[in-house]
This record gives sequence, C-alpha cells and structure tokens, in this order.
Amino acid sequence: MLDLEVVPERSLGNEQWEFSLGMPLAQAISILQKHCRVIRNVQVLYSEQMPLSHDLILNLTQDGIKLLFDACNQRLKVGNITLSSSLFSGVHFNSQAIAPTIEQIDQSFGATHPGVYNAAEQLFHLNFRGLSFSFQLDSWSEAPKYEPNFAHGLVSLQIPHGATVRRMYIYTGNNLQETKAPVMPLACYLGNVFSECVDVLRDGTGPLGLRLRLLTAGCGPGVLADAKLRVLERSIYFGDSCQDVLSALGSPHKVFYKSEDKMKIHSPSPHKQVPSKCNDYFFNYFTLGVVRVFGGTTVLFLPTRLIIEVPHWHYAADVQGEDCIVTTYSKWDQIQELLGHPMEKPVVLHRSSSANNTNPFGSTFCFGFQRMIFEVMQNNHIASVTLYGAPRQCCTEPGAH
Repeated sequence: MLDLEVVPERSLGNEQWEFSLGMPLAQAISILQKHCRVIRNVQVLYSEQMPLSHDLILNLTQDGIKLLFDACNQRLKVGNITLSSSLFSGVHFNSQAIAPTIEQIDQSFGATHPGVYNAAEQLFHLNFRGLSFSFQLDSWSEAPKYEPNFAHGLVSLQIPHGATVRRMYIYTGNNLQETKAPVMPLACYLGNVFSECVDVLRDGTGPLGLRLRLLTAGCGPGVLADAKLRVLERSIYFGDSCQDVLSALGSPHKVFYKSEDKMKIHSPSPHKQVPSKCNDYFFNYFTLGVVRVFGGTTVLFLPTRLIIEVPHWHYAADVQGEDCIVTTYSKWDQIQELLGHPMEKPVVLHRSSSANNTNPFGSTFCFGFQRMIFEVMQNNHIASVTLYGAPRQCCTEPGAH
C-alpha cells in the first residue's frame, strides 16, 4: 500500500514523486516507469472508437489509484483513490492502523457543507473544495436515518457510527461533476518548452515552415518561487540546417536514425533499390509535438519534412480565404470539406515491423494533398500531419496564414 500525501486541488504523492493536477499524461507515465519496482500492475484505459469522448485512465490496480486525464489536452483532471494510505498536512487519516471513518474525516478536515445522497447508487458524498469522499450505504449493517425536512431547507442523513470511506477524489473547484483539467503547473515544466499553437508558413506553392508559439517556466536567478510563465515565438523553415533548428528550438528530446526507407518502393526512380550511403535522422521535440527530419546525404543536413503530432498542436493554413484549423477534435471528413478530396488512394501504414508494434489503434491511412500527408486513424481522427517543402531561397519571412 502506497503512503500518499493528499493536497486538495493540487496533488497526491510522497517525497519521491508527485501526481499534480494539470500534469501531462507523458510525465505521469514517466514517473510510473521510473518507480516500476514500487508501483506495479498499471492499466491504461481508453476508448478506441471515440478517444475524445472519454477520459484517459491510468489504473494502478495494486494500489487502488485511478488517474483520470482529459482526453483532449491529456492533462490530469481527477485522482481517484480507494486503498492507499493517505495523509493530510502530515497526519494520517487512512492507514493500516487508522480507518477512514466519517468521524476521522471530520477530525482531519473539519466542517463542510452538508453531504449529498445519491439514492440510485446508494452513495453518500461528503464534499470539500477540491476533495470528495464517498460512503457506500449498502455495506452498512445499520440503515442511515434520512430526514427530508431537517432544518433551514436542508435534508438530513445521519451516518451510522464507524462508516468508512470507499473512494476519495482530488480535483479542482467545488464540483466533481463539472471539474476540468487545470492549466499545467509551473512545477511540471521541468525545464521543458511546450507549444501552445503551431502556424504553417506558406506561399502560393505550399508550406515553407512553421511558426511556433512556445510556453516555458522562467524565473529569476535561483528563485524557483518567483517562476512565471514565459511566452516565446520561434520560426523554422525547410532548408534550415540542424544548427539553425537547435538555435531556434533548443536540444531535441531524442535523435533517431532512419535505418531503412519503406516508402522507397513507391518512388518512380530506377535507383530506388540502391541502398543509401547515409541515413536520414530525426530531431524529436516531444513536448512540442514536432519531429524534424534531416537528409543524411547533404552537407548542410537540409530538412526534407516536418511531422506534427496533432494532439500537441494547433495547425492553421489559409485555403481559399478560409482557415483550415486542425486540432484534436478534427476529423478527416471535415478537413476534406475545406481542402478537397485527394486524387490518389491512401497508403496503408503498418507499424508492426518497428519498435511500436502494439499500436492500439491499428493501421493508419496516409493521404497526400498539397505537399502535406495526413495520417488518418480508422476512427477518422488525425494522428499526424507531414509537411514537405523546398529549401528556403531568401531570408525574408513569409506571411503566416
């Protein structure tokens, strides 16, 4: 059983790690991977057909904890605790020696508004700001005494002595049903830079590059308490060297080398079966949702394409006077209404031969259109967008649409 400090409207954790409300899903998974010897048997629950209609859940089955993440922004929204040993302000209110009875909850947290009784589920909810406790009535040996007209327009539900908590929820605000994932806390930036939106820089022929609006936590010298959110803008173009990209965006999270090109078979060149002497390589900016690809055969390492993972970015391109905006909600049918229908059939992308051989959403379909490739999942959502462009010929910055 984990021993966790509970902070209403903020977090649950201990001295080694902390799950903060607003924390990105990837950061929570990183914590679980790092402490896999202590935290075991983790399930990932999601909806395959409607991934944006239901929360993403990390279920720590052995420890009785469920972490609910907003499906669109992938930030922690609710912490659901059943079994773990819990503290508040350094004092246990649930452990092997202390039962989380309603008397113990009242002693630890003090007075609050009258509880809410859900007759359909036979649950009694005692709510504090950012914290809620559920008591299940059918487990009590003594029936609760319910008075619909108690005093001052309130009802009364007298809880039997010794009733214990079945579930505890941590969230933001006063209402668990209406809570939303908060903005990411500054403590979760950890020196990383995140993209708020990405604009495609275009001219009459197609994409030329990207303009990124970046968020990071800046602070004074050595003063973490004075950390503030900083907003930056950076632009990168097709034709930039890897040094240009490093100067604009900083070091990538990882660098990958492409060992083989499975799309070469579709090339009309008679030399498509000739092995390449140099491998292309990728700069993966995970928190930006951008992968930068460099050609290994050129001296300046000119980029050949940009791959943008849709859940992390906001794409806008001017199409006949209208903005085509791609977000996590976008579906392929909606994009085709603005861009038109591709003339060619899609290329079916299988990931079974790569490291990601357990893609939960199955094969994807790649549609090429206007020097862009849209990777579409079987549920009609957009997985990624790949942009192609020629090297930049001049230093003037084109307009963003």
